[in-house]
Amino acid sequence: MFSSHGPSVRELAAQALTSVERGYDLLAPKFDHTPFRTPDRMLDAVEETLAQREGSFGAGLDVCCGTGAAIGMLRRLCRERVTGVDLSAGMLTEAARTCADDARADFVRADARALPAVLGDSYDLAVSFGAFGHFLPAERPALFSEVHRALRPGGLFAFPIGAPIPPGSPLWWAVAGFDAAMRVRNAVWRPPFVMYYRTFPPSGVRDDLRAAGFTVETVPLEHFGRQPGGAPRWRLVLARRPGA
Repeated sequence: MFSSHGPSVRELAAQALTSVERGYDLLAPKFDHTPFRTPDRMLDAVEETLAQREGSFGAGLDVCCGTGAAIGMLRRLCRERVTGVDLSAGMLTEAARTCADDARADFVRADARALPAVLGDSYDLAVSFGAFGHFLPAERPALFSEVHRALRPGGLFAFPIGAPIPPGSPLWWAVAGFDAAMRVRNAVWRPPFVMYYRTFPPSGVRDDLRAAGFTVETVPLEHFGRQPGGAPRWRLVLARRPGA
């Protein structure tokens, strides 16, 4: 499915009927051949925006790094070590293989809602791409608090967020249908596989970031253009831990 190197429908079904962790372990060897990998266009847009606004950083952290798509971006932006954190051992294996030639890159298996204490207060930049659908709204405060704890004072948590989908549009119906199907699946099948597209609204995210101790601003990612009404299609959230 997707390409000759991607997963089959049967493999995707097997993934969807297990847990998030086990599902990504199964998918990891073929993950980069699916549309689920963060597009290079998005990574390049975020990198360019951060470089122009902030310059370079010290140490970098990729939260829910998957197979390491954003590690190259962090290595270019950061002068010190770069760490990828993910729950799936299979995804981390692929990420470590990709970055085997870089002594600055290391990987840690951990739940982003409970990061190891050893990571605390040691990063200047944290990023995350394409993972927030795996966290229910009630889990956002713990996630954001852990990222806040991992950053040094003055450190930045950056991630892209899309504009709300217009109700009634074909894409709105597609994601609404997917979310409904996942809710039914999780109501009748265990273990649950948490993956939703409409549980990360900009207003709620902003409130939870502030409650976790961040100051929050957003900047348009002009690389993706604007909607007919003029609003940007994508924004970059810049959540900063106050301090030096």
